[in-house]
Amino acid sequence: MKILVATEKPFAKVATDGIKDIATKAGMEVVLLEKYTTKEELLAAVADVDAMIVRSDKVTPEVVAAAKNLKIVVRAGAGYDNLDLPSLTERKIVAMNTPGQNSNAVAELAIGMMIFMARAQFGGAGTEIAGKTLGIHAYGNVGRLVGLAGKALGMKVYAFDPFVADKSIFEKDGVTEVGSVKELYEKSQYLSLHIPATAETKGSIGYELAMSMPKGGTIVNTARKEVIDEAGLAKAMTEREDLKYATDVAPDAKEEYAEKFSKRYLGTPKKMGAETAEANINAGLAAANQIVGYLKEGNTKFQLNKF
Repeated sequence: MKILVATEKPFAKVATDGIKDIATKAGMEVVLLEKYTTKEELLAAVADVDAMIVRSDKVTPEVVAAAKNLKIVVRAGAGYDNLDLPSLTERKIVAMNTPGQNSNAVAELAIGMMIFMARAQFGGAGTEIAGKTLGIHAYGNVGRLVGLAGKALGMKVYAFDPFVADKSIFEKDGVTEVGSVKELYEKSQYLSLHIPATAETKGSIGYELAMSMPKGGTIVNTARKEVIDEAGLAKAMTEREDLKYATDVAPDAKEEYAEKFSKRYLGTPKKMGAETAEANINAGLAAANQIVGYLKEGNTKFQLNKF
């Protein structure tokens, strides 16, 4: 069986070597398509493969249609909005992600961005985050790590996530669960966003929530740009010169934000959340192991689509 590793932004060599090793031991072949520049290259590469590993590469209906033998695609990372689940499901192709493999890297970035903003982007006198309030919007793998790190740094941590099944986790972590998104923002001097981009969440973070934050309110977004109502947030930041926004996902209006809000806005030059050697390796190896587990044993843990 043949596994395609299609990465416009390649894995580290140690990760690629590890993927090959896992596949070889399972009697499978690995084909690399790295730094490709055209859609046609990807369409040609998927034509005869049984499995596929991608990072942020888009698996569109056209790609699915071209992949005649494809049985499974794994997104090396947690977010999977680059996979077209309806077309994969229609073909009964299993789609998976690798939750938790990038979590520590993203959590460390979120905390680092908070400190950078608190310290005036290292350009003058700032404040400390100890003693401040931190809100976690979605208490999954990354959110929980951010919350625990915030507590270790002396912050009072609140969280909102109605999808957490075991509510005892909040008490165990020393985190206060709040009953609504509105309450979370009202209490949080620093707000760390970890919600996915869904029909319900897209454009949901904007003027009203930002305006409800305490003085010096700072929103840190390591999730998805689509969850931000950019016009609404910009309006709030214009009316309140104490509000700040730090993001690892470039806004559509990034030039406007950078020009209008200067030291109150931070945008990373590219998405940096999973850009650590450890995360790169962990996600790649997990993807390879999940493919082998499915093709050899039918293991569907982490399957995203149902059919």
